Amino acid sequence: MAHRIGGLISGRATPRRLGPRVVGGLALSAVAGRYGRRMEIVAAVFIENIELRPAPGPSTRIDLTGIHFSMAAPSAVPVELEPHLVVLVRCRPDEDGTGALETVYKRDGEQVARNVQPLQVEPGKFAYRLVRAQLAFDDYGTVEAEVRIDMGPVTSVPFTLLPPDSSAG
Repeated sequence: MAHRIGGLISGRATPRRLGPRVVGGLALSAVAGRYGRRMEIVAAVFIENIELRPAPGPSTRIDLTGIHFSMAAPSAVPVELEPHLVVLVRCRPDEDGTGALETVYKRDGEQVARNVQPLQVEPGKFAYRLVRAQLAFDDYGTVEAEVRIDMGPVTSVPFTLLPPDSSAG
């Protein structure tokens, strides 16, 4: 069964806002350590498309296409882009399977966007979440997507905007 990214976006990163980090009525700091072991981020990459298909078992195959960490700008800067980040998550059989997935987008160490969404994964299973950010680029360069679950270890994924391809056309 094929799924287009647009129909699967779980959340959109928003510009930085002041105030407490609240997910489902709990401050993120209260969520961290609420359960003995945390779920793990298995992988996080920027993609163009995702497709799910059944496999014998029962099992599911996740086909990711257009994995990338950079792209040529569609036009000269300034530009606004919405790269799609997919995060694959593992929940061990002895874990609760609930938490918060936080993605902070940083440029030169400064936060430019943030997304927090509830995460629920069946114990012993894997899941994926899609995160889309609206990123403004006034110059070419790199934005780091820092992803973590329940204030745990950070997985950093770079996204670099390159000058437009002058050979295209």
